[in-house]
Amino acid sequence: MAPLTINSTYRLNSGYDIPVLGYGVYQTPADVAAEVVQHAITSGYRHVDSAVAYRNEQPSAEGMKKSGIPRNKLFFTTKIPPKDMRYDTAKEHIENTLKITGFDYVDLYLLHSPYGGKENRVGAWKALVEGVEAGKIRSIGVSNYGVHHLDELEAHIKEVDAKEGKGKGGVLSINQVELHPWLARPDIVAWCQKRGVLLEAYCPIVRASRNDDPLLQPLVKKHNKTPTQILMRWSLQMGFIPLPKSVTPARIEENADVYSFELTAEDMKSLETGAYEPCAWDPTKSDD
Repeated sequence: MAPLTINSTYRLNSGYDIPVLGYGVYQTPADVAAEVVQHAITSGYRHVDSAVAYRNEQPSAEGMKKSGIPRNKLFFTTKIPPKDMRYDTAKEHIENTLKITGFDYVDLYLLHSPYGGKENRVGAWKALVEGVEAGKIRSIGVSNYGVHHLDELEAHIKEVDAKEGKGKGGVLSINQVELHPWLARPDIVAWCQKRGVLLEAYCPIVRASRNDDPLLQPLVKKHNKTPTQILMRWSLQMGFIPLPKSVTPARIEENADVYSFELTAEDMKSLETGAYEPCAWDPTKSDD
């Protein structure tokens, strides 16, 4: 495999390409979102991860436009809110996203969580599939789906494909979940990798809560990099698409400065903790 660079992309199951490095805007206030998104793109990012629930789709899109980079070189993600996981509300959110961003299409639209029960999950997914068919969305996926949720969706897709024709059930391209050495989720990762579903890693730097962890310190010294950069590099070498977030310009740059070094197989082995310690919510365990 060619060495990763800030310009690297992966091919999604949909046939479109996604930049390997993303910029997350969770909890980014709307009044600064345009400015920090523009700075991220100026720093080399080409992929912005927003959500309806973040209330910053519009300013994030504004920052992308202000960057001066052509729209077809940029990648914008948003998500149907957990509380609105239904067919009708999902349809409304798709229309509203296009309206407030001024974009002709959304690169990636996700279901934000598996909450709401099977009927509503499947209904919201159907709305995404119709968005793809209408040319409003290029790729679709899910977020916070555990293996049992993924199995349910796969069975639904196969059922629709069998009845209506291949592709009519939709193409699953992404599962976005919390991923880092203290939450490596081997079961979810194996399910997705077997099917070519790419994994986006949110909280890849564990909200900076592990910067003093003894596990990281030897690697910090060895590679002369920050704990954040070690964690970002781990995520990239695991084949994930990390989505670091920061509103601090220097940190935005630091999180992207991870292509001048590589963790060895031994380094990666040292970060296999076997732990299950989320630093955020964990809907993957939901039985709803």
